[in-house]
Amino acid sequence: MSTTATLPAPAAATGCCPPFEPSAYHERETVLTGRKFVKLSIPSVLHVPVGMSGKIARASARIEAAGAAVPSPLMLSDERSAWGSDLYLEVAREVPGLPLIELVGTYLSRVYDGPYRELGRWARETERWVKGKGREVEKLYFGYAYCPKCAKAYGHNYVTVFAKLR
Repeated sequence: MSTTATLPAPAAATGCCPPFEPSAYHERETVLTGRKFVKLSIPSVLHVPVGMSGKIARASARIEAAGAAVPSPLMLSDERSAWGSDLYLEVAREVPGLPLIELVGTYLSRVYDGPYRELGRWARETERWVKGKGREVEKLYFGYAYCPKCAKAYGHNYVTVFAKLR
């Protein structure tokens, strides 16, 4: 099986996670300026998130109530340790009660399709790919296209590795 995602036609919407088009991020450069994100801290046990869906649901309700939702928001995870991660949800404006940050910089990204246990290998492959382009990685973020239920429905578990460049 190839480690990079195949690029199938988008599947029908599930009513939960919208269809994801890997070509939008596969081997692309993205410059983030002026895009705002709310930050959620998610506890984990050996990189498996605990209570993530509930936190996202509560944050999403607050984002909607504040009129801060954006179409096709970017959601990035900073896997800071085996015991916790920070999740960044893109928003249009400040959301009362949620910390607001701006992720600024140039990012190179690759899309993978497969089980989460491959995350470490995908991170190493992305770092080698970036180095092969003569660039240096400052930090990695991970974008998850689907919740587990939607990944099963769509038949794909896309993960985008975003390498912030130094």
